Amino acid sequence: MLIKTMEEGFKQLKLPYSSETENKFIKYRDLLKDWNQKINITSIEDDEEIYVKHFLDSVLLLNEENFNEKKSIIDVGTGGGFPGFPLKIVNDNYIVTLLDSLRKRIDFLSEVAEVLELKNVELIHGRAEDFGQNIKYREKFDICVSRAVAPLNVLSEYCLPFVKVGGYFAAYKSENISQEIKDSESAINKLGGNVKEIKEICLPGTDIVRKIVIIEKFEQMNNKYPRKAGKPSKDPLI
Repeated sequence: MLIKTMEEGFKQLKLPYSSETENKFIKYRDLLKDWNQKINITSIEDDEEIYVKHFLDSVLLLNEENFNEKKSIIDVGTGGGFPGFPLKIVNDNYIVTLLDSLRKRIDFLSEVAEVLELKNVELIHGRAEDFGQNIKYREKFDICVSRAVAPLNVLSEYCLPFVKVGGYFAAYKSENISQEIKDSESAINKLGGNVKEIKEICLPGTDIVRKIVIIEKFEQMNNKYPRKAGKPSKDPLI
């Protein structure tokens, strides 16, 4: 029944689904539940909720046009690997970097990558503000994704520094974000971005409407951004 949830969800999203994909998600679920007994990775422990609210939710960015594209992606504040690892499982062409500030979560993600035999994956332990100023990572990625919980203006200062000019940042948000977007537009513009599109997608098997804010990077960012660690959240750009 649970696997049927995934298969039907993929069908609804018009994404390819195979026994290999299924097996990887089963292994991922098992590792997540096992590690969650040792460290706090997620409050979601029910199998079906893991499939829907973590795995299916993560792949909402994909569609018939882009599920096979070859792009570099960084997932900022990845936590349990969402959305970065599910995106990688569905599209193995992606070159994926996952960034998180908690060492134990990176250890968990390292085991997931090993068990699922995921290639072209890099795991980084650290803060977005620090790595956003690192020339190895600054403006090097086609796409940045994040499901991290933070206001859009704060999240944009964490994420847009990683995006190439011409690339985009996809922020996974909940339903009521109109005012948040309006309040963040000036800050996003200062960071070299603009809101290009807001995707509204119903999470398969639920009545939850997920909104993904697509922010295009149209020019190089001023070197003063991102500011020092802690500053974006304590003194958000306006």
